[in-house]
Amino acid sequence: MMNRNFLVHAGKDWWKQVATQWNRFWFVPRKVGVLATMRIIFGGLLLYSHLILAIHLEDFIGNQAWVSQQLGQHPSLEGSDLDLFSMSYLWDVQTQGILRLHQMFTILVTGFWCVGFLTRVTGPLCWFLQLMCVHRLTGALFGFDQIITYAVMYLMIAPTGMRYSIDAWLRAKISDRITSQKSILLDWLFPGNRSSVSANIATRLFQIHLCVIYLFGGLSKSRGVTWWDGSATWYSISNLEYQSIDMTWIANYPMVIATLTTVTFLWELSYAALIWPRLTRPVVLSIALGVHLGIASALGMATFGFAMIAANLCFIEPRQEILSEDQTAVC
Repeated sequence: MMNRNFLVHAGKDWWKQVATQWNRFWFVPRKVGVLATMRIIFGGLLLYSHLILAIHLEDFIGNQAWVSQQLGQHPSLEGSDLDLFSMSYLWDVQTQGILRLHQMFTILVTGFWCVGFLTRVTGPLCWFLQLMCVHRLTGALFGFDQIITYAVMYLMIAPTGMRYSIDAWLRAKISDRITSQKSILLDWLFPGNRSSVSANIATRLFQIHLCVIYLFGGLSKSRGVTWWDGSATWYSISNLEYQSIDMTWIANYPMVIATLTTVTFLWELSYAALIWPRLTRPVVLSIALGVHLGIASALGMATFGFAMIAANLCFIEPRQEILSEDQTAVC
């Protein structure tokens, strides 16, 4: 009987500890400084992406697009990756004037979100417009498009307009009015600089998604022979299609190639485990910086490399950003 009671109490204590840690991981309020910085970076990258798309809009969207509406709706493609025409209204918009106006509106909304103007509204709208765009651009998407799309999705959850934004400036201007009138709408649109549960949730989702990306990237690499024999880095830097800096001189140093390959492979495979402990996190982030700087500078993927570096900011001193439960929080 005593053993049974002991097991029951031990089980309850264990479950209580699990519940406490779960709540602490997800629901402890967090400041938004890091996320506000990420909003500016990813907002700028997304704005750049839409501006480049606007230059070649007819090649990607409309009657003369490389992947046309007729191709997207072809019966032979039903169920394939190109069978996405029902997921974006842009498949049905064929008038170039309307497409131009839509692209201008998208650029305007993205710019507003980047500088932090009405972020509670422009954030979700910015993500929705981006989602419609990437669904229409099937066949012309790369990792950069996917990274900034999921980044905006998580950042729109948090009140990133609290810091480094026009919203914060406007809040300071009308704070007396918000306090005196107790306006819920104005307080929601222009939240004060407080800790936020939603900021913590957004950060955790971002962190977990990034871990999944690296884990499956590492698992995918483990299926290739070149990552085991140490030659994968050479095949990357010698590929003229992606080469922005001639690094072929490194062929004279095979041990360097093998070391870079092995470190990259092991780092990506172990990222999801080693990024959480405070002891190993600086090492993991330092390697991430080196790997993505190399991709950005030498492999012709500057935007993708910079976006991945920005994504890793979600792990910058997260515990120092977390405040105690008894402090004022805003969702």
